[in-house]
Amino acid sequence: MTSLQIYRKRILPPECLLLKDDVVVEQSEDYVITKWNTLNPKTTFTHGSSCYFLKEGIKVSKFYRADNSLLYWYCDIVDYDYDPENGKLTVTDLLADVILYPDGRVKVVDLDELAEAMEHSLITAEQMCLCLRRLNNLLTLIDRDKFDRLQAHLNLRNL
Repeated sequence: MTSLQIYRKRILPPECLLLKDDVVVEQSEDYVITKWNTLNPKTTFTHGSSCYFLKEGIKVSKFYRADNSLLYWYCDIVDYDYDPENGKLTVTDLLADVILYPDGRVKVVDLDELAEAMEHSLITAEQMCLCLRRLNNLLTLIDRDKFDRLQAHLNLRNL
């Protein structure tokens, strides 16, 4: 199997970056699990792990402080472009994100960026609809107390 290279593509600011230091822990046709250290030093968190749910269009990450305590779960609404021949997965961040704190609080963030991207034609109407549907699906899962199904992929591997 070709070693998987993961690229993070952002709309705001526009960039496409190879996540060269991310370690692929496991992959299947449904998901890819990675562990990583922050690209740029942060004071609130230093490392984490992520599960890219390829069919759902969601990336679920655990963000850890330097002392290995959980800061929060961070869910990106994304789209994927997979090139199996070259072992390349490009993950496009569709801007809307959901943060789940250990105390149970849920926060939806970056909707202003989503609106800005639409206003400036940086995303298509199709991407906007895709983002909103995936965001709705994730929030419904959380509301119905089923987020543990997504958490399990990282928790079972102790990541």
